[in-house]
Amino acid sequence: MSQLTKDAKTRLMYLENKDGDIDGHVARIGWVTFSRSGRSVYYRGRTLTRMKGGGVMGNYVCSETGDEFWVSGVKKRGSNVHWASPVEVHIDDDAVEAYRELCMGSTSGSCL
Repeated sequence: MSQLTKDAKTRLMYLENKDGDIDGHVARIGWVTFSRSGRSVYYRGRTLTRMKGGGVMGNYVCSETGDEFWVSGVKKRGSNVHWASPVEVHIDDDAVEAYRELCMGSTSGSCL
């Protein structure tokens, strides 16, 4: 179990498909669930498995498509996207309220 999965069965996370999109968006913030071991993340019908040794551009791989994904915790300061490859982030409808609540504690007061 890692810091990402510690004491959480579901968690609000940032996900970015490094090889394509996630249902029409390159990057999303949404709810994920974890396998018991914490090595797999489940999101919108996909199983993302932790890559051993890391990938070229991501830290997880989709077991169905082979696409590499970057999965990380949501940053309060709103800088989830890598500065070198900015993408538009879509926040899932069921995650907007939780994301706003998380951001209200940030120094900027909002990260939307």
